[in-house]
Amino acid sequence: MSGHSKWATTKHKKAALDAKRGKLFAKLVKNIEVAARIGGGDPGGNPTLYDAIQKAKKSSVPNDNIDRAVKRGSGAEGGGADYETIMYEAYGPAGVAMLIECLTDNRNRSASEVRVAVTRNGGTMADVGSVQRMFSRKGVVALPKQQGGRTLSEDDVMEAALEAGLEEVADAGDQWEAISDPNDVVEVRKAVEAAGFEYDSAEVQFVSSFDSPVDSAETARKVFNIIDALEDSDDVQNVYTNLDLTPEVEAALAED
Repeated sequence: MSGHSKWATTKHKKAALDAKRGKLFAKLVKNIEVAARIGGGDPGGNPTLYDAIQKAKKSSVPNDNIDRAVKRGSGAEGGGADYETIMYEAYGPAGVAMLIECLTDNRNRSASEVRVAVTRNGGTMADVGSVQRMFSRKGVVALPKQQGGRTLSEDDVMEAALEAGLEEVADAGDQWEAISDPNDVVEVRKAVEAAGFEYDSAEVQFVSSFDSPVDSAETARKVFNIIDALEDSDDVQNVYTNLDLTPEVEAALAED
């Protein structure tokens, strides 16, 4: 599987999210609310809610915000919105494919904000299905390579989670990504926890089936400009790409 050599992408996105902490909190809280609405407000019986809560806690979302989101989603407290998931598809510079996942209570607003973010930054909207066919839904458990006083190896992750449904381990810079079938993501997460490993997130994502190589730092910056503009929208939850950077481009971006 491809699309996972993305150290610079991850580093860039972390910096961008740090600068937009309020928006990040809002998106994580929205995920919790939706998970509680779909599967109930008990994290013990709703693994999707459990993982959404854990991800929010790891990003320092206040517990009060988390608790209120669970109550709104489960119906224990009023004020919850009727969110739906919508996927948009686009191409960036150099033919980089973009799959844009929105969680929204207003389709027209989402469509407008996504289109403006893409087209004003040099991208083009794509026909329905033309981009999504390049991606597969996969369970992804992200584990930091540095675990306390030790460095986690690929073999460590394989040994811990292979019998839980692990398909492969992908190198994502300062993290390992344990890839599985979407239905196995909870078991893989439990397996790495049982092995005593910390994890940053456990969720279902869209993973690209093949890469779009970019060997120009300027082109990469244009792609990231589109991603930044999209993530400025409160409705955009995730932007998945098949961007693949050369080591030279990664080094150039690291200096920005």
